[in-house]
Amino acid sequence: MGVKVVKFGGSSVADGIQMDKMKKIVESDPERRYVVVSAPGKRFDGDNKITDLLFLCLTQIENNIPCDQIFQVVCDRFTAVKLNLGIDIDLSAEFDKIRDRINQGIEGREGGGFSRDYVVSRGEYLSAKLVAAYLGFDFVDTEGLIVFDKKGRVDRAETDRRLGDELAKHEHAVLPGFYGTDLESGEIKTFSRGGSDVTGSFVARAIKADVYENWTDVSGFLMADPRIVPDAKPIGNISYLELRELSYMGASVLHEDAIYPVREVNIPINIRNTNKPEEQGTFITAEHDPDDERVVTGIAGNKDFTVIAMYKNTLNKERGFVRRLLTIIQDHEINFEHIPTGIDTVSIVISNDEIEGKLDDVIEDFKMQLKPEKIDVYTDIALIATVGCGMSFRPGVSATLFTALAKNDINIRMIDQGSSEINIIIGVSNKDFEKAIRTIYEAFA
Repeated sequence: MGVKVVKFGGSSVADGIQMDKMKKIVESDPERRYVVVSAPGKRFDGDNKITDLLFLCLTQIENNIPCDQIFQVVCDRFTAVKLNLGIDIDLSAEFDKIRDRINQGIEGREGGGFSRDYVVSRGEYLSAKLVAAYLGFDFVDTEGLIVFDKKGRVDRAETDRRLGDELAKHEHAVLPGFYGTDLESGEIKTFSRGGSDVTGSFVARAIKADVYENWTDVSGFLMADPRIVPDAKPIGNISYLELRELSYMGASVLHEDAIYPVREVNIPINIRNTNKPEEQGTFITAEHDPDDERVVTGIAGNKDFTVIAMYKNTLNKERGFVRRLLTIIQDHEINFEHIPTGIDTVSIVISNDEIEGKLDDVIEDFKMQLKPEKIDVYTDIALIATVGCGMSFRPGVSATLFTALAKNDINIRMIDQGSSEINIIIGVSNKDFEKAIRTIYEAFA
């Protein structure tokens, strides 16, 4: 019998109804032996996620304001689920312990063990406690099992060893996502938001799982954003490399850091929908399926980029030009997206959020240090990535894409293609963004 690690997101444990669905999913397959859970999410529009409430508690603490009422809302959410499902667990001692740690922060007693990460991690902790009792599984805390080094990165070797050793003692277990322990300080340390995906990935890696199932509120990936292409086709299989390209351009279903731990040991990820468990979702695998005849796997993009285009005669012969350009960008603490180049031209593409309030200073530094003959700035650019391993070494893909856009009167402002040939990135005006995605989809779907 194989072993599956299943991770349930916040929408899957939001209330008693969702948790009952989760239990049926777990019990329907005996291979689903290890469960990782997020903190409860929103139950309806206008509701609050538990983690957001805990962050609000922190805001109150930092302003020396009691947060008893907010924390009581958190306690009431968990208590309601417990009562609705008849779960045999006493959470009052856990609530009291967390409340005491919060009060230590209000009183400024850091020595008592109060930390920001401890507070915001308690949503996952309480969620896992409740789910473990509901499923009749062992509760295994990730504190002390997932460990971070002094640079804030997960120590993969030590995490593998600790998780593997501990989970070998449990035939079935529920673990909280989102956090681990800082090796240097011994304190709780959290991942970025959505980090429960990463926890599940490390658990799957440590126990050498056959599959890592990630249950959420969507049935995997679609070829395009359904808000733009309402009838977008589902993606049954996608390679890690294709997913990385699409995620980078905004196709977000899975935390991007969740890919690497399982990719290194070739464990497939299956994105499933808790509300539609009969659907197979999307499988993410190490390699592209050679029998898959699709040319394009997916299309994704984002609006609001700035392109700074510079012209300088014989730029290609000027040693160190791009290095100096990037040094200027680094000095202004700006991350860039792309650098399309030509013989006499170079452009740098930057998110508007990154360069907000810094554009004039950057342009001035470019003029002084790089001495270009001309600088043009475009601030209304959208980037669209067309991605697919089936594009590699296949003639006519670019022609199909560009012809379709031309027939629909969409002007291409920028083109960038990677050497792997699995993606073509174009820049268009913000106003043409949705139209361009629909056009590309219709050309390849």
